[in-house]
Amino acid sequence: MYETLVAGGPVMVPIGVLSLVAIAVFLERLWALRRGAVAPPSFLRELFALLEQGRPDDALALCKKKDVAVSRILEAALSSPATSRAALKERLEEVGRREAAELERWVPVLGTIASVAPLLGLLGTVLGMIVTFQAIQAQGGAADVGHLAGGISQALVTTFAGLCVGIPAVMANRFLLARVDALLLDLEEAGLLLLDALAAEG
Repeated sequence: MYETLVAGGPVMVPIGVLSLVAIAVFLERLWALRRGAVAPPSFLRELFALLEQGRPDDALALCKKKDVAVSRILEAALSSPATSRAALKERLEEVGRREAAELERWVPVLGTIASVAPLLGLLGTVLGMIVTFQAIQAQGGAADVGHLAGGISQALVTTFAGLCVGIPAVMANRFLLARVDALLLDLEEAGLLLLDALAAEG
């Protein structure tokens, strides 16, 4: 296996680095985008129970105590001096955009890796073919298979490595974007429920 990777030539180094970065980003975002770390259901149940009991101050204190995305969004509405639904909704959307950007942090890196890794593989393929033709030229156009094997191997290995990094990176990117969208829907729903609860409270 090691010999196969070495046969890919110098292009294998950036491809290897990209694979490590992709794994690190995916695992970090997978951990950060847990529902319990963004919009824990137990927190929301407790918060709306307090609002139903007519205890908005306790609900605000609960938001300040819980450091997750949904608590920061709802805290902005509960602590806002605005009283109209439109003003509160605008405040929620303002904070929500900031939290959405935080959820999407690092995800574009996977998209970039998904694009760059196959291109690096293609670059390695071109270099391998150059090596092959140079071997043919050095032997006066009659090079044997042994002299050509190095260049052909480099061309195939780098293409394979680039695709092996790029394809999972595309899948990971799509998966994380779908998870971000699902969490943003949860945050939006929580915000609307809060607006309804505050409206009912008068």
